[in-house]
Amino acid sequence: MKLSKFRYKLPQELIALYPTPNRDECRLMVLNRKTGNIEHKIFKDILDYFDEKDVFVFNDTKVFPARLYGNKEKTGAEIEVFLLRELNRDLRIWDVLVDPARKIRIGNKLYFGEDDSMVAEVIDNTTSRGRTLRFLFDGDYDEFKKELYGLGETPLPRFINRKVEPEDAENYQTIFAKHEGAVAAPTAGLHFSRELMKRMEIKGIDFAYITLHVGLGNFREVDVEDLTKHKMDSEQIIVPQEAVEIVNKAKDEKHKICAVGTTVVRTLESCVTTRGRLTEFNGWTNKFIFPPYEFSVPDAFISNFHLPYSTLLMMVAAFGGYDYVMEAYNEAVKEKYRFGTYGDAMLII
Repeated sequence: MKLSKFRYKLPQELIALYPTPNRDECRLMVLNRKTGNIEHKIFKDILDYFDEKDVFVFNDTKVFPARLYGNKEKTGAEIEVFLLRELNRDLRIWDVLVDPARKIRIGNKLYFGEDDSMVAEVIDNTTSRGRTLRFLFDGDYDEFKKELYGLGETPLPRFINRKVEPEDAENYQTIFAKHEGAVAAPTAGLHFSRELMKRMEIKGIDFAYITLHVGLGNFREVDVEDLTKHKMDSEQIIVPQEAVEIVNKAKDEKHKICAVGTTVVRTLESCVTTRGRLTEFNGWTNKFIFPPYEFSVPDAFISNFHLPYSTLLMMVAAFGGYDYVMEAYNEAVKEKYRFGTYGDAMLII
């Protein structure tokens, strides 16, 4: 499977800059792999495709305000720092990306906040853009975290080409976000409202929660034509015993397992036995799913409409079938569906 097969023409105006006013009222395209039909619905119609004892698996990661703006010592040059992950809580050490990176060297101090209330020192160069920072802060950990996150902004992806607004802090977070650690939202989960989940509960649908802390690898460009040579960034995943029991019981009883988003699919498929049973796990995955691929756990899959050449589109094509999914994407363009993080949704059954 080649990278060039995932090219399609996406008009810039179809990339959603804002979410729909109500989470569960975006458009929903439904693909039925048995019939080959394509239906056009509203997201809350998703209830019609599932029955009592079917299971929805959600990613309960929580996005933190990962993007900071500051200045370099002496020159005062403006820099952007993107927090990736905390390496050492006690020493306040973080892995970050810096932009522009070329003039940021080990030993440099970086200042953040209007009164330089936060100072960081560069202690390591990890990649051409990556750095390790030690934040110099005298207060306790809770004070430090409050100060750091107060300086940060919601890390909307760059293709949402506008300024971050206060509403994004809530809009770019699922209603079931619980475990902090993501620098990007699990976007398929953004469409679920409290009202819709209550209606699902009343219908007897079960919920299972896993955690994948979404990293920037989702947005990394694939730069090889032969997809077997692409390496995914590792992301932390947690599959608790409770989720294992819910999913395996439903599979044993022949109920549907619906994965809400690419992060859930990657997690489920990373923690499965040769007999197709989900297993408890706490660790990392760099699993890359592209066609052809045989899925072990999910029977249904909800995803947003992804950008050309993205690894997310490749996973959707692996689940739905390459020709069928690319036909659906062309129809989505023609019907002016909204693409990207704040866009519309697709259900494949």
